Amino acid sequence: MAAAPPLTPDGRYIVVRGRLWRAANLDLSHDRRQELVNELMAARRAVGQAERVGDAAAAAAAHAAVHATKVALRERGSPWWTDGAPDLNQKMVKNTCYSEWYAGLLLGSA
Repeated sequence: MAAAPPLTPDGRYIVVRGRLWRAANLDLSHDRRQELVNELMAARRAVGQAERVGDAAAAAAAHAAVHATKVALRERGSPWWTDGAPDLNQKMVKNTCYSEWYAGLLLGSA
């Protein structure tokens, strides 16, 4: 199993291949978050299955389910934090306020 991606110190983003991706809402209870993650994984499996058999309607419905679950996790849609900080989702970490933190991670793993 692959290691979990780094989480920014404030818990707002994970870093994948040098890019920030919004993390799930930290205010969700463990049980609710797990429920949503389970739904997300089921929806992703449904996308794959529909695409393998060429069922465009089922694939569209499954993609919609993935999106809805990501919105519920607050990985998409409006940010879950309320302090007015900008949403840096999908930005390259080296171009953000997290650049020094991330550079330190990279140096530590070398």
